Parts: sequence; structure tokens; C-alpha cells
Amino acid sequence: MNHLINIIPKNIHNNNGDLMHKKFILKIMASIFIIGIIISIFNIMIWFIDNKNTKRVTTLVNNAVKIKDKKEDVNEVTYELVNPPLDKNDPYYKYINEELLNINFDELKKINSDVVGYIEVPGTEVKYPVVKTSDNKYYLRHSFDKSYNKAGWIFMDYRNDAYDYQNNTIIYGHKRNDGSMFTSLKNVLTNDWLKNEENYIIKLANEKESTLWQIFSVYKIEQESYYITTKFKTEKLYKEFLEDMQKRSIFDFKTSVNTKDKILTLSTCYDYNGKRVVIHAKLIKRGH
Repeated sequence: MNHLINIIPKNIHNNNGDLMHKKFILKIMASIFIIGIIISIFNIMIWFIDNKNTKRVTTLVNNAVKIKDKKEDVNEVTYELVNPPLDKNDPYYKYINEELLNINFDELKKINSDVVGYIEVPGTEVKYPVVKTSDNKYYLRHSFDKSYNKAGWIFMDYRNDAYDYQNNTIIYGHKRNDGSMFTSLKNVLTNDWLKNEENYIIKLANEKESTLWQIFSVYKIEQESYYITTKFKTEKLYKEFLEDMQKRSIFDFKTSVNTKDKILTLSTCYDYNGKRVVIHAKLIKRGH
């Protein structure tokens, strides 16, 4: 009996301890849940603010972009065909007749002196000025007017020369849930986009010239640095690179590419797991 009397208080004490421990755990879990809700609400608010600011800046940019009338050009524009294929049946000869962009950059440069171009991609919503600075980080978190914004802006790789194209000129942009920036580049992976041959040309202009780029490869891939190589030490390495990029394509554009070509690469996120949407195009026409 004395043995039982000694045990009972200990069990009661243990039960009380377990109950207090459970309450403590529940309080911790409730606190974590509340903090999670607060953080989520905060992130949603920031997302809405960023989207609102992006729309404001985009409107500002659209009002500043001036498509010059050809009559404004005192001298006739001179055109240069770049690395024309010997095969006259090559799609190249269809696309060289496309109109070039004719952008007046004066008002855009008043907003941001970092502007180095203007890009249009058919079959998408991509019609944006392109900026460039001394790194590839700044415009991941800054808008065209340099205000802080997680939507970022469309920017050229800092290693590239915006006016003297290298082997591979790269332009980046975020994927956004509101459809802005490079989000609509995912269209290039759809049958509707691929079956329309009018989509296969990218237009890019800068202050010195306007250019046409013929698409030869589109695909999605895990994050890597190979496809964003800008220069190649040897012609052999560049040839291998071009062949690799063509092999990756989910669609055969029947476009010839060789080491005399300069290419343009567009890159954006495909999903939140790190995959990228990539487009490669070769320079076929420039107007001065």
C-alpha cells in the first residue's frame, strides 16, 4: 500500500508535465503558423506593389518610345545582309524582307541612360527597352526607372558589347505571374507559336542600328552557364556550341548556322524549380 501511495503522486506529476509540454508545443506551432501567415500577407502585398509599379513604369516607357517616321531620316537607310546562305531556299531569304524597328531613343534615355536597345519578339508580349550595367544583378531587382522592384527589367549581359555584337549576345528577363517582362517567352514552347512561321524573327534596335535575328533553337533546360557563354577561344569551340544549341531545340526551324554567324540568346525562368526557357537566333540583317 505504501508503495502505491508513493507512485500515485509521481504519475500525476508526470501527467501534468506532459500536458504542459504539449501546450508549449502547441503554442510554438501556433506562433509559427501566425508568423507564416504574416510573412505570406507581406509577400503578397509586396507582389501587388511591385506589379503596380511595373505597370506604372511600363506606361511611362510606352509613352516615351517613339517610332520614327521614315520621312524623318534625311539619308536613306543602308541595309546589310549578314552571312547569307548559299542555298536560296534557306528560310533566311524569306525573313530578310521583314521591316526593321526604327526607334527614337531620346526620351527613353532621359528616363534611364543605361538603355542600350529595344526588343520585340513576335507571338509574345515582349516589347521592351533593354538596359545594361556593370553586373547581372542590379536589374534583377530594379525597374527601368531604377526604382527597387523584384520584377526587375529586361537587361543585357554585362559582358556583352551592346553595339558590337559578340559570338553570343544574351538578354535576360524575369518570369512574372502578371505576365510582364519575359513571362510570355514560354509561348515559344507551344504548338500554336511554333506552327506560325511569322514568329521566327526577333527585332532588336539600338541607337546606331536596327537588326533582325532569325530563330534557330528554342528549348527549356535546367539552370546552367554553358548556353550563356559570350565568347569562344577557338572557332572549333564555337562550332561545337552552335551544334549543341541546335540539337537542344524542341523544333526544327530548318535554319543553317555556322561560325560566321553572331547569335542572340534570350533567357528566362520556366518554373520555380530552376528550369529556364531559352531562345537562340542568328543575326541576318542590319540597317544603319
